[in-house]
Amino acid sequence: MKYGIAVFPDKKVQEAADRLRIRHDPHYSLIPAHLTVREAESWSDEKLAAAIAHLEAVSTALSPFTIAFNRVSSFFPVSHVLYMALEDPSPMVQLHQQVCTGPLALEEQRYVYTPHLTLAQQLTADELYDLYGNWRMNKVNLTSTIEKLTLLQQSDKGTWKQLRAFDLKKT
Repeated sequence: MKYGIAVFPDKKVQEAADRLRIRHDPHYSLIPAHLTVREAESWSDEKLAAAIAHLEAVSTALSPFTIAFNRVSSFFPVSHVLYMALEDPSPMVQLHQQVCTGPLALEEQRYVYTPHLTLAQQLTADELYDLYGNWRMNKVNLTSTIEKLTLLQQSDKGTWKQLRAFDLKKT
């Protein structure tokens, strides 16, 4: 089975993102608006058990934090993806670094981790230029408190379901 780790922003942020995602993100119906913490991969039952124990430990060592989205950006020319960017990505980067240790350490990192909320993907070059030109003109001023880390499991149909949520609870 394939598993991934993500955080889900507040409903207000999800609704704002979904207004754009519904037409331009082919994954809209597969998973709610989210920020990926660790990319999906196939795990054995043993790795899943180790991951759950690791995520329990990580979540108890971290406090909830607030993130602020302040603009629409793009990964062009690497990929034709538009996303909501964070004003200060450091809390998400720190979360990613904590999660990607121990049994969830990454053997090879394919790219620099850039926390974001995807709005559109698999666009043609013309769609990318058109949407980016329009969307970057709109002000983005959304905040969200991240209180949970979520372990997701992909179904045979490609949809993602929450397998388990881990409360960030350092006091």
